[in-house]
Amino acid sequence: MAHQYSRKLVCIAHDGNHTDRVFNTGTYQEGQVMSQSKQITIASGSSMFYLPLYVARDEGLFAAAGLDVQFADGDLNSAPSPENVFDRLKEKQFEECQADTFNICEWAGVDRVERGQRGGRVVGLRAAVAAQAIVTFDPAIQEPRDLAGVLVGVNNRAGSHYATAQLLEGAIPADQTFIEHAGAPQDRYEALKSGKFKAVTLMEPYISLALKEGAHIVNLTFYRGAEVVSDDLSVEQQRAYFGAIDKAVDIINADFDKYKHIITERVGNALAPHELGTQFIRYVHTTPFTTDRFADTYESMKRWGLTSGNSTYSQLASVF
Repeated sequence: MAHQYSRKLVCIAHDGNHTDRVFNTGTYQEGQVMSQSKQITIASGSSMFYLPLYVARDEGLFAAAGLDVQFADGDLNSAPSPENVFDRLKEKQFEECQADTFNICEWAGVDRVERGQRGGRVVGLRAAVAAQAIVTFDPAIQEPRDLAGVLVGVNNRAGSHYATAQLLEGAIPADQTFIEHAGAPQDRYEALKSGKFKAVTLMEPYISLALKEGAHIVNLTFYRGAEVVSDDLSVEQQRAYFGAIDKAVDIINADFDKYKHIITERVGNALAPHELGTQFIRYVHTTPFTTDRFADTYESMKRWGLTSGNSTYSQLASVF
């Protein structure tokens, strides 16, 4: 099936030291390999969401699938998260042709493909099924209704933002819902402890850390994330890539305790691996991003005013 797309960036690698960045205004034939490079570079990511990718690399699963996979330079676990999403590490790596794929929350995946210059496609739902929890130290805030008129700290146009909108919708009126960018998880948690925010939305390992340090959960939701790939990767490469990730999921689920330290490293000695709760993160096989799923996700984004609503599934997504 051929997909039409407008002015989108295509990266063509010539050698290990140089990449041309050109714009393509034609038709991409699904399954076509647009780059001559067989290497797949993954943008920097959070250790919790990227755990299956690390295991697939370390256990030789990518190599066994015939893939040459590397990770882009940079540590997202300690990187700041500016309000402008395209100033963030993984988005810049992808937009500047330093990476071919990344995973991010589902809504953000649609947003980045829709608004970015590089283009690419949302092709699947990632392996990590994570909780985003609104947490507080304030004893006066016990249920979502108590958040009426309360500023909640999130990461703009990322999982915590979309999840918070979802959690508060229906609980309190829109004119009493206040959500503000507070940066990366470590910055949100510090803003909570300092009193700058009465409530923030967090993921692991910060949920477990917050509970350990006396905070409580006001509300939470689980969500899948999106797998974004560039148009440079063929369908065959995508299937091999996600197949390796699925095998890594099986290894993790056989002994999750073995890998907890990779997630808790983000907070140093503040949380020991055995203190990481297992109830707020789990891993499942990747699944395709279907037209029905896209329609539901895109409708929510339109309702929240986070997209113009002018794109279609065939422009932003496909199935591997």
